[in-house]
Amino acid sequence: MSALNKAKDFKKSKSGLYVSMATSAFGAVGVYKQIKKARGESDTLRLLDAVVTGAAVVTNLAILYRELKRLGDDDVLLG
Repeated sequence: MSALNKAKDFKKSKSGLYVSMATSAFGAVGVYKQIKKARGESDTLRLLDAVVTGAAVVTNLAILYRELKRLGDDDVLLG
């Protein structure tokens, strides 16, 4: 199996989903900092950008959680 195929399989594994979720959660920290800075500067446009970015992070986490549940449904011990 080539390294590229291994990487694709990892992305679809539980471990890969956990890594993706952690990455998205780390992105949420950046959104929080962006919102805090925008509020401090009373910058409405940056605040709007941060809110839209935050919505994207939440949506991404929801999708990853759904995929994690789908993988769990196939597992006899978790189902």
